[in-house]
Amino acid sequence: MVAPLKVGLAGLGTVGASVVRLIGQQRSALALRCGRPIEIVAVSARSRGKDRGIDLKGLRWFADPVKLAADPDIDVFVELIGGVGNPARAAVTSALKAGKSVVTANKALLASHGVALATLAEKRAVALNFEAAVGGVIPIVKTLREGLSGNSIERVYGILNGTCNYILTRMEQEGLTFDACLKEAQRLGYAEANPSFDVDGHDTAQKLSILASLTFGIKADPKSIYVEGISSIAPADLAAAEELGYRIKLLGVAVKTGQGIEQRVHPTFVRKDSAIAQVMGVTNAVTIDAEGIAPITLVGAGAGGVATASAVVADIADIARGVRVAPFARPVGRLTTSKKAPMQHHEGGYYIRLLAVDKPGTAATIAKRMAQQKISMESIVQRHRGPAGQGKGAVPVILITYATAEDAVRKALAAVKRDRVISGEPQLIRIEKN
Repeated sequence: MVAPLKVGLAGLGTVGASVVRLIGQQRSALALRCGRPIEIVAVSARSRGKDRGIDLKGLRWFADPVKLAADPDIDVFVELIGGVGNPARAAVTSALKAGKSVVTANKALLASHGVALATLAEKRAVALNFEAAVGGVIPIVKTLREGLSGNSIERVYGILNGTCNYILTRMEQEGLTFDACLKEAQRLGYAEANPSFDVDGHDTAQKLSILASLTFGIKADPKSIYVEGISSIAPADLAAAEELGYRIKLLGVAVKTGQGIEQRVHPTFVRKDSAIAQVMGVTNAVTIDAEGIAPITLVGAGAGGVATASAVVADIADIARGVRVAPFARPVGRLTTSKKAPMQHHEGGYYIRLLAVDKPGTAATIAKRMAQQKISMESIVQRHRGPAGQGKGAVPVILITYATAEDAVRKALAAVKRDRVISGEPQLIRIEKN
């Protein structure tokens, strides 16, 4: 009989407890599918006496996850502690140096230290698997790393943060403000007490940096990504999107351009008939555009104990089968560095909402400034006069442009502001071709 794969697991929160439970429930099926049994033999967590609803009898306990990671009696170290620094980083490093394969769900660790960890895994000829770090239950890492290894990918983009998608969904469906939806998300546990990491786009950026590395062979680096959050989105924007046949989603986008790999996170207009526009609530989705095939969209739960545990167990099962692939789909020495792409070079369509001063010549002035930058308009919609507080005599005007350079749009809007024919700041949202 083939010896079991012995697993040491650090972190017994919601995900860790779900992993223990899932492996116990699927013990026989996993042994058949992998050709050998999988056994959790040791664990580590901050509190030993906490009731987690799982049976830990017979498992060795380590107070220090770094010592567990180097334990000679385990084959695989599973890191579910979280955080960019120690003890997670020290434990994963210790395991790799000791020749142990590693499974982690730690997006922050991979986004900041993935190259160094992949280098260690490559030197020790062990696996570094992280399906659960991006998209929860969605098998996007395996799809990019293995399933599409024969395809040239032009673009990968997706909804990578369930909190933001929940907020935008509620705003659209119920006409609520951002602040009202955020409070509800916090009450339900979808958003943290300090939600800035999610709503300002940084969580999505970390995940996008990993996807971009897998897709385009660049070193994961969140600092090379343009990031913009959703707090500026107003009910008026969602209502306009609905009327024009769009929805607004916070997308992470990595795309091959003539200037290199453009990486960006921002609210985006997507056509309502597109697959990604149908993804509502806390669900995540990733779309892959590859040469020669129709776009592929993967949809699933992006967080939660069972969903994340499913991805973790799948990674462990691959190791049990003997599957070993380069962590970022290529040898570390072949990964390149991607600089932050200046957004002024970005080309695409734009949604612009202005509060125009209600006086003769305003529309002509706006049109003149757009024409000076060679911006072609797809549509112009004038709303009813804005509510009190939006500027005396302010009239909401919505512009939809054809594809143009962002630099041109921003120059035109700056000129319009200098002309004093608008009140307040213009709202600018990019339109993603899909």
